[in-house]
Amino acid sequence: MKNDQDKILRITWWVLAVAVFSLTTAVRIRLLRIPLERDEGEYAYAGQLLLQGIPPYKLAYSMKFPGTYVAYAITMLLFGQTITAIHLGLLFVNSATSALIFFIGKRLLNSTVGIAAAVSYALLSLSPSVLGLAGHATHFVVLPVLGGAFLLLNQQNQLGRGRLFLSGLLMGLGLLMKQPALFFIVFGAIYLFLADIRAGLVLPKTILRNLVFAEGAVIPLVITFLAVCYSGVFAKFWFWTIHYAHEYGTLVSISDVPQIFIHSGREAIGPNWPLWILAGVGLLTCFLNRPTRRSTGFLVGLLIASILALCPGFYFRSHYFILLLPAVALFAGVAINNISSVLRHQITAVRSSPILLLASCAAFLVLLSAIFSFSFPRLKPPTRSTLETPFPRRSKLQNTPVIIRTLPTPSRW
Repeated sequence: MKNDQDKILRITWWVLAVAVFSLTTAVRIRLLRIPLERDEGEYAYAGQLLLQGIPPYKLAYSMKFPGTYVAYAITMLLFGQTITAIHLGLLFVNSATSALIFFIGKRLLNSTVGIAAAVSYALLSLSPSVLGLAGHATHFVVLPVLGGAFLLLNQQNQLGRGRLFLSGLLMGLGLLMKQPALFFIVFGAIYLFLADIRAGLVLPKTILRNLVFAEGAVIPLVITFLAVCYSGVFAKFWFWTIHYAHEYGTLVSISDVPQIFIHSGREAIGPNWPLWILAGVGLLTCFLNRPTRRSTGFLVGLLIASILALCPGFYFRSHYFILLLPAVALFAGVAINNISSVLRHQITAVRSSPILLLASCAAFLVLLSAIFSFSFPRLKPPTRSTLETPFPRRSKLQNTPVIIRTLPTPSRW
């Protein structure tokens, strides 16, 4: 009898997951043709230049490493140089990220955590409060970073060096998307070191395994440095991504940080507060449940790395909070799991309460997303001329340097 009840609950969880992903995907598909947001225009422009053989930092300058430009170039190469193609690429990236969160939650604890976390991320990352419909660099950071973090799990089987190298490589790709991803690499290295020590490995072997991880993490950056040197733009690359980025990141006064954070955090949470509260419950109760206690190191480490990645420059812009969403989603999954554990000896109707709780949060957020989605008039398909020339042609750009974004000049310059 109990096995039948467990089977019914498992099926119900999967029905909820399919329903939520179908609805969130439908919203994204309907809004594939919304105009590009400011940063999307930057990435699309630089990506098109790459497809034309023009390296980054030659005609267009930005503070970011060029990883997102390459991602946009690949997207436009595969799907076409259109707005629809760019948002279609984002749809695939977001879906892959949700799938990774499911596998991380399942490996940490069980499939209930994985499903609840993946559903939570799909809902949180759709929200306009974090500009979730725009293909910001933060979306492209979390995908490879979570891939690297997933490979670091399963420590009881003693990860091989190839797997460690690949984990570092993926996290290094995240760094190429945006510099704050460095904190995730540090998290991966610390987590690996502590896990090896806990497993009883001798210190020299532990250090060697960390060096393999670090080697994978640094290779994407080394290749990038060599590529920009070969293209003859290393001086501009260094100025914009290192020197200027450092100056730009020190403009905000420390005394203004609390006010900026509170204001931006309130906006980023927005209507998603039910899931954030659920994540808070998961954070507070993860130490009380024995199975979740074993995963606390990974979860808290990921949360700390996410918060640190949010902080450089102390601007706390809405889309920066996307870096925090995987940790929030996983803690929401932990909360659902802990509630399920408390109710595991009850009748089926009571044991289904966590499903109803998450379904209620999902219904609330999907309803808000639907209102937002259907408030837009359905856009007409692009014309043939728009498909052929969505961005300026090379002949008009060849000798026209462009600074992609107007940035304040530090007074000390």
